Amino acid sequence: MANSAEKTLQVTLHRKDGSENAEATITRLIVAGWTGRDADAMEAHIRELEELGIPRPARTPIFYRNAVSNITTADVIEVTGDNTSGEAEFVVLRTGGETWIGIGSDHTDRELEKQGITVAKQICDKPVGTDFWLFDDVADHWDQLQLRATITENGKDVVYQEGPVAKMRPASQLIEMFGKEDASGLQDGDAMMGGTLAAIGGIRPASRFTCELIDPVLDRRISHSYEIVELPVEG
Repeated sequence: MANSAEKTLQVTLHRKDGSENAEATITRLIVAGWTGRDADAMEAHIRELEELGIPRPARTPIFYRNAVSNITTADVIEVTGDNTSGEAEFVVLRTGGETWIGIGSDHTDRELEKQGITVAKQICDKPVGTDFWLFDDVADHWDQLQLRATITENGKDVVYQEGPVAKMRPASQLIEMFGKEDASGLQDGDAMMGGTLAAIGGIRPASRFTCELIDPVLDRRISHSYEIVELPVEG
């Protein structure tokens, strides 16, 4: 039975020669995990997580399916308890027959990761920005794009993640690899989160999360910020 779930986002699509407001109807949300280019470093990290009780992924990279209802452009999300945290990631969007690149956060429940990463990713909203760049406009300098995240903790903004997207597999390769797992490939209505960088100072919760994608070649950046409201755990 075909998936009938969908969610419409109001977005701004940017080309080198102009921008337009549009509606993007999302019918599938895919979270790509374990997308690092350095296989040895990724294996070391997997072993670290195994020691914490977090199971090894079935394969790398892996494409987790997520409820379409989780994708949001809201500036506030609600989570259960203090075990969640954000991850700055580039977002691949297919709409209008073209591929677009945005910014988002794969917000995840870290305690639930010990039971299963699929469940942990499913339980949290996935905030994304409303601005998207045409992929063709950044494809020739993809590895020069930069990801950056800041968090607010103890009333201060601190850098949480920072580095080049070159540390992850490129968007074009993830699209190709996803197509080998799913015969339909990445199609109109699909949004894919592309993987993240290590957290500076360790993974931890925060009251506010800001993620940015920076294009130093075309001298521009897109960003999204959101507040995290913790709901009590009553047992």
